[in-house]
Amino acid sequence: MERKTTVISSEQLRQQQEFCGRIRQRWEASGVVPTAFVDTYGCQQNEADSERIRGMLEQCGYTMQDSEEGADVIVINTCAVREHAEQRVLGNVGALVHTKRRHPGQKIFLCGCMMGEPAVAEKIRKSYVHVDGVFSTHHLWEFPSLLYRVLDTGKRVFATEDEAGSIAEGLPVVRSSAFKAWVSIMYGCNNFCTYCIVPYVRGRERSRKPEDVIAEVKELVESGCRDITLLGQNVNSYGKDLDCGVDFADLLAELAQLPGEFLLRFMTSHPKDATKKLFDTMAKYPKIARHIHLPFQAGNDRVLKEMNRRYTAAQYLELVEYARSVMPDIVLTSDVIVGFPGETDEEFEDTLKLVEQVRYDALFTFIYSPRTGTPAAEMPDPATRQEKLARFDRLCAAQNRISEEKHREYVGKTVRVLVDGIDDGVLTARTGGNRLVRLENGTEDLIGQYADATITGANTWSLLGKL
Repeated sequence: MERKTTVISSEQLRQQQEFCGRIRQRWEASGVVPTAFVDTYGCQQNEADSERIRGMLEQCGYTMQDSEEGADVIVINTCAVREHAEQRVLGNVGALVHTKRRHPGQKIFLCGCMMGEPAVAEKIRKSYVHVDGVFSTHHLWEFPSLLYRVLDTGKRVFATEDEAGSIAEGLPVVRSSAFKAWVSIMYGCNNFCTYCIVPYVRGRERSRKPEDVIAEVKELVESGCRDITLLGQNVNSYGKDLDCGVDFADLLAELAQLPGEFLLRFMTSHPKDATKKLFDTMAKYPKIARHIHLPFQAGNDRVLKEMNRRYTAAQYLELVEYARSVMPDIVLTSDVIVGFPGETDEEFEDTLKLVEQVRYDALFTFIYSPRTGTPAAEMPDPATRQEKLARFDRLCAAQNRISEEKHREYVGKTVRVLVDGIDDGVLTARTGGNRLVRLENGTEDLIGQYADATITGANTWSLLGKL
């Protein structure tokens, strides 16, 4: 089918704003101040999408609340990356039949990656009749009109048509933090890793124009935002579809030269597209965090080929070596899949070897989860669950030891941190490398501010520091 990106016009967005106005007028006429609850599963891109859903709901006159009970509208933004996430969503959606029974006027919408799977959308249609609306990521910008149709007709709506995907600039946003922000620079994925459902549910890669990204980041900085994370399924592919001569390193350089006190982060990077130019740019500009999340997924070349990752372990290690040569203090994190179909014990040993060689600051580790519709789901998978769990435990034990050793190296050093919250009565902060610091002193008025902290202790998961 046609896979050309659709750019949503200003006229189309104006029409959606009109639907927001109609919904607001509807509630004002009833004398009721409506409430809404938005629940998010999955990655940072989903979090960014939910901020736009909240923005549209606020334009429709809704006030946000923190639970499902009694909300006039519930929106659940779903994740399709792992089976466990899908089962959690379906369980929680099933339970909403009780909240709707107590509040019959409640409208329930499901969106996100799961809703881009035809089988899941059909299951919702047939088995979850208390759900009023379903829309995929491609139709997020149409949410106001979908909500209006449900309110006006009382009939269910399903907007799940498969398409390349769209870019809609200027959607309203309600951000979850005044000093941290997600900024999507591109959407979709062209990589088709054999285990991953994302290209099928989020469409092809499509980049926002550099001037639109720069304008958004500039506005955030001017509003006092201190920590900005650029998002994409593969940020290293940014600009390839634009034909404007700007790649991801160029975009980073432009943003890093904006005036103001802030730090730029980004995720996620694909190793096959990571370049020396990117690492040189990170090294050149102090406003780019010395942290890169560079998923390697497996340390064995045969497994990497079966995953369609398009790099070898040696090529990956060469990237890491270069990054550390220009940024000796860089923080490296990664993703690993344990138990990919056909992985042997010997091949898993290659993954352990790579972890020991690179010595990551932290790993996000997962046991392989088959996703219907992906090539890997059809591959022979002779290893038992117990064998995969044993490998998983060994990997976690190795990484936990390395993380604690690397965290111990911080003790006695003074680092720049952004104070970002309170946990169990203790101030928390993040280093430039995104390491969590629990602060022994300080007051709430420091939240959202940069400060210097001397590290006094460390464990596997965090640092202990004193301002």
